[in-house]
Amino acid sequence: MKKGILSLVLAIGILVSAFAQNKKEANGYEFKMEKEIKTTPVKNQFRSGTCWSFSALSFIETEILKSGKPEINLSEAWIVRHSYLDKAKAYVRWHGSLNFAGGGAFHDVTTCIKKYGIVPEEIYAGLNYGTEKFVHGEFDAVLKGYVEQVVRNRNKGLTTAWYRGFQGIVDSYLGEEIKTFTYKGKEYTPKTFAAEYTGINPDDYIEVSSFTHHPYYTKFILEVPDNWAMKEVYNVTLDDFIEIIDNSIKMGHSVAWAGDVSDKGFSWRKGVAIIPDVEYEVTSGTDKERLTGLNTKQKNEIIYSFEKPVKEMEITPELRQKAFDNYKTTDDHGMHIVGIAYDQTGNKFYKVKNSWDVDNIYDGYIYMSEAFIKYKATDIMINKKTLPRSIAKKF
Repeated sequence: MKKGILSLVLAIGILVSAFAQNKKEANGYEFKMEKEIKTTPVKNQFRSGTCWSFSALSFIETEILKSGKPEINLSEAWIVRHSYLDKAKAYVRWHGSLNFAGGGAFHDVTTCIKKYGIVPEEIYAGLNYGTEKFVHGEFDAVLKGYVEQVVRNRNKGLTTAWYRGFQGIVDSYLGEEIKTFTYKGKEYTPKTFAAEYTGINPDDYIEVSSFTHHPYYTKFILEVPDNWAMKEVYNVTLDDFIEIIDNSIKMGHSVAWAGDVSDKGFSWRKGVAIIPDVEYEVTSGTDKERLTGLNTKQKNEIIYSFEKPVKEMEITPELRQKAFDNYKTTDDHGMHIVGIAYDQTGNKFYKVKNSWDVDNIYDGYIYMSEAFIKYKATDIMINKKTLPRSIAKKF
């Protein structure tokens, strides 16, 4: 029996070792961390468009850790609930001329905390509809259909019941409003929990972007569909945008990142996001030889194979602006930057926490190159005290 157990243990060890090796070989990149911020475990937004809530709350949870408080799992559904309720009012007031969907922005999270407080995940899971994870297809569609009918205004005047009806749908799917609750032996309201337990001040957080269609060092309303609340961001040069991210990480604070992940340089399976130089065939040696004579599709298959680090595009403000203006860079995802790393050739990357579970080679994280950050970010959220003084003076 002991011999059999030993053989089993050895076999398992070999399998684990082989799996680890395969994970490593699945990607030709090797990363060395320069600075990494302690954060909370990776979560899973599953089949919902709530990345903005997951990423911003991951950022807030990390800020709580930074302050010396214990790890906490905050409720994404609480944020979704209140954002949808506020969004419905805005949608009706705008006669339906407003984006109404499951998406949102980082400021929706800080606004919610400021207006309604926050609660732990265990107090408000938001799963009143028979699944163990977020599945929001029906939920989003039902809410959209409801407000569309309200806006059609068949009565030639809104009833006093429409908002209560909307709230009733949200209550049925996510759960009713929490007035008071007990956490670790103490009773709180959502607002007292936010103020006393988390210690988070929503006014400490600002959003920053970098586009040329507005003057630098001013604030402007970011023109993306999920900015339904019409909130402003600070506009800086592209170089300052990167400096702000780097300075925040170096000061021990993480960064919430919003941007576009539809580019083929983004590989969740490989755990890498890059912007390869499409003129890669001009390089010398074996790389040039293996690409010469191939058609564009064949070249792209090699360039985007992630077999090893490749030359990346130089991202300029003009290139970034063109991608935004032509809908090549949109606000389709939110994630959470928690560190700075370098690959084996010395190129700078950022370690980024996602909310797609832990089923890629980096257990739920992806390494984004500086070029990808520059090209595909729409905006970031930071703790305003990490804004370098030299940049703050320019506003």
